Formats: sequence, C-alpha cells, structure tokens
Amino acid sequence: MTLPQWPAAYRASGASATLKRLNEDFVVTEIPLQPPCGEGEHLWLDVEKTGANTAFVARQLAQAAGVPERDVGYAGLKDRYAITRQWFSIYLPNGKGKGETPDLTRLRHPEFKVLGQSRHVKKLRRGDLKGNRFRLVLRDVAGGPDAIHCVEANLQAVASGGVPNYFGAQRFGYDGGNVEQGRAMLAREIRVRNAKMKGLYLSAVRSFVFNEVLALRIRQGLWGKTLPGDVPDEAGRPTGPLWGRGRVITADQAQALEVAVAERHAALCDGMEHAGLDQERRSLVASPADMSWTWPQADPLVLSFALPAGSYATVVLNEILRTIEPDRHTDPESAAIE
Repeated sequence: MTLPQWPAAYRASGASATLKRLNEDFVVTEIPLQPPCGEGEHLWLDVEKTGANTAFVARQLAQAAGVPERDVGYAGLKDRYAITRQWFSIYLPNGKGKGETPDLTRLRHPEFKVLGQSRHVKKLRRGDLKGNRFRLVLRDVAGGPDAIHCVEANLQAVASGGVPNYFGAQRFGYDGGNVEQGRAMLAREIRVRNAKMKGLYLSAVRSFVFNEVLALRIRQGLWGKTLPGDVPDEAGRPTGPLWGRGRVITADQAQALEVAVAERHAALCDGMEHAGLDQERRSLVASPADMSWTWPQADPLVLSFALPAGSYATVVLNEILRTIEPDRHTDPESAAIE
C-alpha cells in the first residue's frame, strides 16, 4: 500500500538537502538506561559500527565469543548507513563460550570495533535505552532566500515546541509494504509463521493507526493543544493510542477523535485486538533535547540533538526541510530502526 502524506506541524520551508552522502554525515550515539555495574553473567560491549546493521554485528560478536546468537542482546536497531555507537550484551557465565572472558576489544573487523567491555547482571533487551543522540550533516542545502529564512524559523520552532511524534517511514517498510503485509495477515489472507516477521507486521499496523490519529489532530488545527479527555504523559503532554485490547482510556473530545480513526480502520484495530495486543499510549510530541546547529555560508547545515527511545531523527528533519538520500538497497533487518 502507498502510505498517506501525513501533515507536518510547521510550514514547509521549500528547502532541500542531501542526507547520508557519507556514513559520517549521520552519527548516532545510544544513551543507555544504565552503565554496566562491573560484575555479573553478561558481558556488555560498547561498539562503534560503520556501514553495518545491528543484527550483522550481533552475529559476528556471537561467533567471536563462541555462543549462540540468541545469547547476544541489544537495545535497538541502528541505521546501517551511518556511524553508530551502541551497547551489546553477551551471556557469558564462567565456563560458557570459549572459556575465560574474551577480550573482544582486540577483535578486528572493517565495519565495527569494540571500544570497551564490562560485566553486568542483566541481558540487554529491545527498548532498554533512554534514547539516542544525533549529529547530522545536511549537504547541498538548496532553496531561495525565503526558503532559507523558513528553515531558520522551523529550527527555532522545533527547538522550542518539539515535533509530531510520528513513527518514521522505516517502521512501515518499502512503500508501506509492512503495513500491507500486516493487514493481509490480520485478515487471514496470508499466514506468517516467522515470529520476528509477525511482530514486525503487527508493529507496522499499530504504528500506522497511531500516525493516523496524530495526523487527524494536526489537520484539525490541534497541534500543540490539549483536548478535553486527553491522557497526558509524564511531562503533561497529550498521548495517542497504540491499539490493542481494552477500553479506550481517553474521554470526551479526545476519545471521539480516536474512536473515529479506529472506526475508519476497523479491520486493522479488530485484528490487533484479536492478535493479543493490549492498549498502550505514546506521546504525541517528541521534544529534541540539547538541540543546536551551525550553518556557515548556508551549507552544510550541521544539526545536533537527542531524542527519547522510539522517536525518529527523520521526523525531526521532515519539519525543517526535505531530505534526499543516496539510492541504496534497504535490507529487511533495518526496517525497524529507531
């Protein structure tokens, strides 16, 4: 299916730029929930990778440590065409794998390096991170004087007011393919036996419905506003539904809006309920932290900020200008990058 063009919160600048011409143009550093404590059955690795996806690095680490791939954990997938720094964990109690604790900082690979290692009491699992810090280089910024002025205005607006917390295009697969596969799976038109792919398709459908709720609020001129009946997050900002079983916990005007979207996508919402997903909430606003930028002679634009786990840097960029990436093949493993 072709995804809809979800509305932005701010005026389109009319400017464009190239993103990820080089891997070093997209630098991501994971912010962990906690550092390793120095003891325990799990070996935590601080890894920097370039031009490799997370699952590939996990396989290489498992092989180097002499353990099954299932014993390697990580908090989230990271972009392949970038320089990214993230934590991995390996289940390595005494006597497991290749015996004594290996020094994986000595491992040599052209696409990644282990910067440090320490032991911890827990395995890293998906979602075990505070967020990510980004440094983005946008090259070939193009647009007339009005466009450049609007880029500056949008940078200021994003820094002060945040952005719509849409799920990024990566979540939905090429041309929305993950959503279509999820729809077909929920309608029992296809059977998906692979648990990983089933989870990917369910996540895409759930994210699609959330984006539809957020888009409707923006179309109705409700960006930055709290509605009667909204359910706030810890920061007091309104949240939207991650659909599943259970009653809708919003009320009044907020509930009416969410129910209207659910009725429009009744087959998807009913399917998610029968698939065993429970109702959850997600903030409608993502607020970049410590946001700064430099823009000498209008090119390149260098932008830095941090985002909480589950929010997308590409969504921030979409509120500032249009980005163009080199035409590269996107492998299935990178479809859920966060």
